[in-house]
Amino acid sequence: MSSVESTGTDVGAPAGLADSARALADGRTSSVRLVTDALARIEASQGTLNAFRHLRASAALAEATEADRRLGAGERLPLLGVPVAVKDDTDVAGLPTHFGCAGELPAATADSESVRRLRAAGAVIVGKTNSCELGQWPFTEGSAFGATRNPWNTAHTPGGSSGGSAAAVAAGLVPAALGSDGAGSVRIPAAWTHLVGIKPQRGRISVHPHSDAFQGLTVNGPLARTVGDAALLLDAVAGAHPDDPHRPPPVHASAAARRDPGRLRIALAWRPPLTLTGTAPHPDVRRAVTELAEALARLGHHVEEARPRYGLIGLGFLPRATAGIAELAALHPEPALLDPRTRSALRTGTRLGGRVVRAARAREVRQHRRIGALFHPARGRAGSGSAGFDVLLTPTTALPPPRIGRFDGLSAWRTDVAMTEACPYAWPWNVLGWPGINVPAGFTPGGLPVGAQLLGPSRSEERLISLAAQLEADRRWYEHRPPAAS
Repeated sequence: MSSVESTGTDVGAPAGLADSARALADGRTSSVRLVTDALARIEASQGTLNAFRHLRASAALAEATEADRRLGAGERLPLLGVPVAVKDDTDVAGLPTHFGCAGELPAATADSESVRRLRAAGAVIVGKTNSCELGQWPFTEGSAFGATRNPWNTAHTPGGSSGGSAAAVAAGLVPAALGSDGAGSVRIPAAWTHLVGIKPQRGRISVHPHSDAFQGLTVNGPLARTVGDAALLLDAVAGAHPDDPHRPPPVHASAAARRDPGRLRIALAWRPPLTLTGTAPHPDVRRAVTELAEALARLGHHVEEARPRYGLIGLGFLPRATAGIAELAALHPEPALLDPRTRSALRTGTRLGGRVVRAARAREVRQHRRIGALFHPARGRAGSGSAGFDVLLTPTTALPPPRIGRFDGLSAWRTDVAMTEACPYAWPWNVLGWPGINVPAGFTPGGLPVGAQLLGPSRSEERLISLAAQLEADRRWYEHRPPAAS
C-alpha cells in the first residue's frame, strides 16, 4: 500500500496559514502555543528530515508573546502571530546567511526586504531552512548540513534548492514558508513534496539586499499546502524596495484565489526546451499530468497539445546562471570549503561574465516575443496550432523525486546532465521572468509526489492562481499528507 493510501487526511495535523491566522484573530489559540508547537515539531523531526539550518527558538517565543499582547489589544494584521520559515538564502537579522555553504559567516545586520514585509504582516519567523550550496541543484544535500529528506519517503530528496522549506511545509512543521526560484527551485520541490509553489513575476517580491539576483533569474516565492495559503503569503511579502530595478504593478493574489478563472484555452506541452539529453517525461509523470489535463477539460477549459517555440533559450540561461553563482561564490571567505562543482561554476561564470552576460540578457526581448507568441493569436503562425492560449501546462519535472545520494560523487558536468534529465521544464520561465505555479498532479504507484506547472505570460499571476484554486477545489490535494516525519 502506498503512503498516500495509508495516510489520507490527518485531521490532527497543524492548521494551514489562513486557518492559523483566523484562529489567532478569533482567540481560539495563541501565538505562543502555535510557535511552541512548531518548534517542538521541528526539533522532533530534525534527525529525520533535517529541514532547518538555523532556529530562532528564544527570539521566536519572545515575538510570539508580543504578538499575543497585540492580539489581545485588538490589533489585527494578515499574519499576526503565525509561525513561518524562510530559506537560508534570505537575510534575517542576527543569523548568518550560509545559503547552503560551509564555514563561518557573519550574522546579517538587517532583514532582507521580504523578511521585513513578513514581520510587518505580523509573522513570527521560527528559523531558516536548508538549501543546497548557492541554490544550484534540484536536491538539498551538502557537506555543510547533510541531507534534507522528503517526508513522503525519507530515502528520497524533497528537491531543491528550496528543499528545506518544502520539507518543512509538507511535514506540517510550519504552515507555509518562503523559498526562491532561479531555475525551478520553488516549483521543483513543490512538485516532489505535494505542495503549491508560486514563482511570481520578476520583481513581484523584492530580493533586496540583492539587485536583480542571479542576473534576473531568481525570484522569491511561497510554498504552502493550498492555493489560498500560498496566495496569502504572496500578498504579505509582495512589493518593491526603493532600490529595486523591477516594479510590476500590484496583484491581489488572495482575491484571485476566490475568483472563477472563466473558460480558458490551455496548451499542454510535453516537449521541453532543447537540452541535448533526450529527456522525456517518466511514464508516471506523464500519466499524472494527463489526468490533470483531463480534469481541466472536465472543468470546461479547452486543452490542446502545443509546442512552445523555445528556440535556443539555454544560451540565455547558462551565462546568467553561472555568473550569478560566481558573484556569490567570490564573496565566500573560505572558497576552499565550497563544493568542487561550485568552484567549477565559479570559473565558468567568470569566463562568461561581462559581455557574454550582457548579450544573454539582451536576447530576453526576442525570447519574450518568440515564446510569447503562444499567448498572442495575432503572432501565431497560420496552421501552427500554437497560439492564442491563456495558460501553458507542462510537467514540472520529467522524473519523480530521486533517491538521496543520486548526485553524490558526480563531476560538475555529469551533475548538470543528471539534473537536466530530471528537471528540464522549469528554468525557461526564469529566463523570461514570467510567473508560474506548481500544482500537485498525483503520485507514483510507490507514493512519491509529482507535479505540473501552470505557466503564463508577463504579470499573469492572478489568472494562474484562479485556475490553480479551481483545480484544487476539484482535486482536493490538500487531503493527502505524508507519513509522520519522526
